[in-house]
Amino acid sequence: MTSPEQRMADLLKTFGEPAANTAYLLCDSHPEDAVAFTVVGKDMTGHDMTYGELRDRSSRMAAALAALGVGVGDRVATLMGKSAELLVASLAIWRLGAVQVPLFTAFAPPAIAMRVTGNDTKIVITDAGQRPKLDPESGFPGERPWRIVTAGPVTGDDLSFAELVEGHAPLAEPVAVGGDGLIAELFTSGTSGTPKAVPIPLRAVASFTMYQEFGLDHRPTDVFWNAADPGWAYGLYFAIIGPLALGRRALLLNDLFSAESTWEVLSRFGVTNFTAGPTVYRKLRGSGIPAPGDLRLRCCSAAGEPLPPDVVDWAQETLGVPVRDHYGSTECGMVVAHAWHPALRDELKRGSMGRPLPGWEVKVLREDTNSALAATDAPGRVVVDIAESPLMWFTGYRDAPEQTAEKFSPDGRWFYTGDTASRDAEGDLFFSGRGDDVILMAGYRIGPFEVETVLLEHDAVVEAAVVGVPHEEYGEVVEAFVVPRPGAEAGEALAAELQQLVREQYAKHAYPRRVHFVDELPKTSSGKTQRFLLRPQPTTSPRRR
Repeated sequence: MTSPEQRMADLLKTFGEPAANTAYLLCDSHPEDAVAFTVVGKDMTGHDMTYGELRDRSSRMAAALAALGVGVGDRVATLMGKSAELLVASLAIWRLGAVQVPLFTAFAPPAIAMRVTGNDTKIVITDAGQRPKLDPESGFPGERPWRIVTAGPVTGDDLSFAELVEGHAPLAEPVAVGGDGLIAELFTSGTSGTPKAVPIPLRAVASFTMYQEFGLDHRPTDVFWNAADPGWAYGLYFAIIGPLALGRRALLLNDLFSAESTWEVLSRFGVTNFTAGPTVYRKLRGSGIPAPGDLRLRCCSAAGEPLPPDVVDWAQETLGVPVRDHYGSTECGMVVAHAWHPALRDELKRGSMGRPLPGWEVKVLREDTNSALAATDAPGRVVVDIAESPLMWFTGYRDAPEQTAEKFSPDGRWFYTGDTASRDAEGDLFFSGRGDDVILMAGYRIGPFEVETVLLEHDAVVEAAVVGVPHEEYGEVVEAFVVPRPGAEAGEALAAELQQLVREQYAKHAYPRRVHFVDELPKTSSGKTQRFLLRPQPTTSPRRR
């Protein structure tokens, strides 16, 4: 068995060399008759796409895009669902040495416009159902310097995706961009501010492949399904790029999420390796739909937001395997995990998100200095030690020097993730919250996730978020925003129960002084809670609770 260290060295060389070619490494180097993806339709039928089919169709689309003026470094946006056309479009863009700008299909027109204006986008490729978002009537800018290619019925001067593929001979040779050449540009989720553009070089695929192979343990015999949307980092990196890099089959469900369809795909296609956001597992649990009796799951993983321990317990009982928590960011990919690979598999600890993956050194720093904390229950700043992390690939946001400077220490040693966590003596990390979300009460540091975890253990709670609000005496105190279960009586009695639960299960000083019952929590389009929208505005005067 190749060691993780040797595998990492090989991948860094392969994806980092000056002659590295994206299309060759992700498609053309694999056997033509091997299945790359099984695309599952809304009717639950599956279409197998081989590497040969992907090569032919993406080569033809690449030739068509080249005829439209797309070349090395040009940006091509994809506003598309999880479809065969998305796979073809992505590989076509990479064949030309162009840069893909993935767009989440739940975005409203202003969010789309922000991501395609000002970055020299030449083409927007869209599904027919998404096409109206690009019209001026929807609020999208009327003047556009790009052409629109539509997969499906076309109107006006749009170009037909199908006709472009069918009407061109394959591109002769894909363009080699080298390890530093860009393949995509994603935007941060905007959890704590304006989204920022993250350029992704080809050499980053070495990191993605390491996680796919060792964090997720994606084996050749697996039926692998990452349910995340490719419009976001976890979906692009590990539902599309990671499987392509390994040359191993993966599923794509071309449909919106529902508990019914998720259970059916897991059962009908015999999924053995499943990964998704914690929200997916929570919705499966809360759906009231019994789990199918023929599940074949070997691995379940979660990423994108904190994983409550009660979800782990539910998965072990219902799915037959626990959900292992994994942690990362748009700027790095995945850096910490309870990894599934036998060479890295460790004992699950309740509430822990695991240990640093091979190729990454992740530490916890004090708030007031850049010195590392010893093993302690006190949370500190989560940082990547760049010098000790050979898989680190992020160097800065596009056209944002001030925001870039905020993410790196002045000496260039640390990358600040913006999150807080504690670390125990064995090296396991325990997520506390985003740096902006930590509550400082009378000298105590309160991580919102710990309080939220306790609140979620109550049968009447579906979702919860806690924030700090100003207080004259204590500086800040905790307030909670709770989405109650249907039928639960949301009132003073339930609020008192939740306050007492936090006192008993976490800490007496950390109980929420007020509990607000709400219909939903504010979230980004990727499903992350935006706690900063729940906090009082800066002009709000301190209040006693």
